Parts: sequence; structure tokens; C-alpha cells
Amino acid sequence: QVQLVESGGGSVQAGGSLRLSCAASGYTYSSYCMAWFRQPPGKEREGVAAIDSDGNTTYADSVKGRFTISRDNAKNTLYLQMHSLNSEDTAMYYCAADPEASALTVVAPTALLDFGLWGQGTQVTVSS
Repeated sequence: QVQLVESGGGSVQAGGSLRLSCAASGYTYSSYCMAWFRQPPGKEREGVAAIDSDGNTTYADSVKGRFTISRDNAKNTLYLQMHSLNSEDTAMYYCAADPEASALTVVAPTALLDFGLWGQGTQVTVSS
């Protein structure tokens, strides 16, 4: 059974940090492109960061220099380290995976269509 399970969300004050995790199972994790998306309240889901099977990464401009995506293939786990959080980072964060996607596609308008596997999400709330 293919499954992506996010964890690590919560409430944090502006300027704080959080690390999200995504545990994958049921497929060959190491060969898939992995990504983080987020959906702020009342807005559309958007790409945040992605990492391919070779470790190449792409970030949305809004998180460059503050967020770091990484993967541990031995643990089948994806991470998103988030620093200097602000209220605009408040959103439901989703983990996504696809064997054919490119890390570059996470910031494209059609990014949602490029990833076929999705988790249920974890909420991040940043208070000022």
C-alpha cells in the first residue's frame, strides 16, 4: 500500500523554526522525485520545494534561504526544515511524490498535475 504520512506541524511564533517529516512506504522511495506543497487558508495549493533522486533541489522564491528540503533514502523519509517563519507560511503542508516528475516542476503552474502521490497534510500555524 503506497502511503505518505506527514508529521511535525504545529504552532510557532514568527521567527521560529519547525521541521516537517514525510514517511513514505509501499514504493521504491529512492527513485522518486519528492516535494512539499502548501495550501494557505483560502488560497490554492502551491509548490514549496522539491528534491529528485539525485539530490537536486528547487525552491519557491518565497522560501529560498529559509527552508531546506532533504531526504533520507535509508529511512524512506523526506524532510523540510523551516526557519524564520512568518505569518505567510501559515498553511497546510503536503508531501508529494512521483517517479516521473522533475524537481524543477514544483514551481511551475502545473506542478499539482505532475505529482501523483499525496499525503494527508500537516498544519503549520505561525503567529505574530
